[in-house]
Amino acid sequence: MSFRHILPGAFALALSFTAPAFAADHAVDIQGMKFSVPALEVAVGDTVTFTNRDGAPHTATAKDGSFDTGRLAKDQSATITISKAGTFDYFCAVHPSMKAGITAQ
Repeated sequence: MSFRHILPGAFALALSFTAPAFAADHAVDIQGMKFSVPALEVAVGDTVTFTNRDGAPHTATAKDGSFDTGRLAKDQSATITISKAGTFDYFCAVHPSMKAGITAQ
């Protein structure tokens, strides 16, 4: 068996492996009494960082209880990790009329 017969097979085997996917970080600002991204699409494992740019306190609280940033004062941030696929509607617990959603696949 010569080297040229081994190399193509080894090369094909190397090509069959893919690099691991890296989680992405998404940013959502809270400003003007609204979430800057009303409908965010992410992958499972991604993180979302919420930053309050308003003078009033805000939260990002999932309706299903899967995440809650807690109360954020002006210029405070909180990061959550999306751990499962699905659609997550969320709102501000201080101002319930503020609503948005995250879809994870």
